[in-house]
Amino acid sequence: MRPFEGVRVLDLTHVFAGPFSTYQLAVLGADVIKIEPVDNPDMMRIAGAVSELNEAEYGLAYQAQASGKRSIALNLREPEGRAIFHDLVETADVVVQNYTTACLVDLGLDYETLRARNPKLIYCSINGFGRTGPKANDPAYDVVIQAFSGVMASNGEPNSQPVRIGPPVIDYGTGAQAAFAISAALFGRERTGVGRYIDVAMSDAALMLMTMNIVTAVGSGIAPLAHGNHDPANAAYSAYDTADGMVMLGAYSKKQYSDLMRALGHISVANEVTAGTQADLPGRREQDAILLTNTLLTKTADEWEKLLNAAHVPAARVRTVDEALDHPQFQSRTVLQDVDGLKGARPTAAFMFDQGGPKIDGPPPRFAADTKTILHELGVSDDRISELAAQKVIAI
Repeated sequence: MRPFEGVRVLDLTHVFAGPFSTYQLAVLGADVIKIEPVDNPDMMRIAGAVSELNEAEYGLAYQAQASGKRSIALNLREPEGRAIFHDLVETADVVVQNYTTACLVDLGLDYETLRARNPKLIYCSINGFGRTGPKANDPAYDVVIQAFSGVMASNGEPNSQPVRIGPPVIDYGTGAQAAFAISAALFGRERTGVGRYIDVAMSDAALMLMTMNIVTAVGSGIAPLAHGNHDPANAAYSAYDTADGMVMLGAYSKKQYSDLMRALGHISVANEVTAGTQADLPGRREQDAILLTNTLLTKTADEWEKLLNAAHVPAARVRTVDEALDHPQFQSRTVLQDVDGLKGARPTAAFMFDQGGPKIDGPPPRFAADTKTILHELGVSDDRISELAAQKVIAI
């Protein structure tokens, strides 16, 4: 049995952050019902690298965090649609939404309204800046939060403009924080019987993803600067060209630094590092960077990775995503799982249990694919379903 089997989650989110949070609950067994407007499906359904899938409202950008869910289309602007949603709330444990603050009360989606229907409800609100503060009502996407929070200014080369991080790490970091918060709230409810309100901000998640940088800025009064692929204080914690490709070295500690130099054949340098202290490493940076630059050009990145790892030195060839996915290391884990009817394995969760671990139960739902089934569970007749569909209260 997985941890969240028997838990029902109503997912009123779109794009990446919110859907990813509920996806993490789904792979642990939760019954996640994705609720979309009748006339405005999640915009990610038409986004992705395969145009045919976009045209079918089944884009890869949507698929990425939708597996194992069910889909219902409701018009929450109509009283009948809100009534159906409120009936669902009475059966649910969690509601997750990323609507703008202004429309929540009008649509009957605010916490106070829903808590009146279900006092044990856990309600998670996700948006760019949270529900408090001067920017609470400002719109945001991943890239906007990267700019606002200092993430972009911390990324890139020392003399370059700030550089956006390519993958939507703020979205997924926010989703992970939300899933963690919901999990904690569910655990707390088991002990107290009380639901709670959760306010998750993408901007706060950005700070959490930069914890060391934030503590450095606060503690020293100096914001860490971007330094690209070369650590400013440690030549052995940097990337270098090789005879074929790039290799990233991760020899951070004094022992790792010494082991690196010994593995490269620079015994006298290794002995000097061993005789010194960790605090001596920044002073060696320039001279050792030249030594490493010249030495690492003598073999390929793959050769260096194998040789250095054998010496217990952290190092890896710089790979593209497709190259990484082909590596047997990922094949040995459960993070990538096949999904029925879909091409290629998909990320699931970044951990394994000895039993009842994360598992994808099915493919991402087509738009409104489960409307009839879910309404049947609420006791709605087929005739009434047909009437609601004709009135565009639901889509089937």
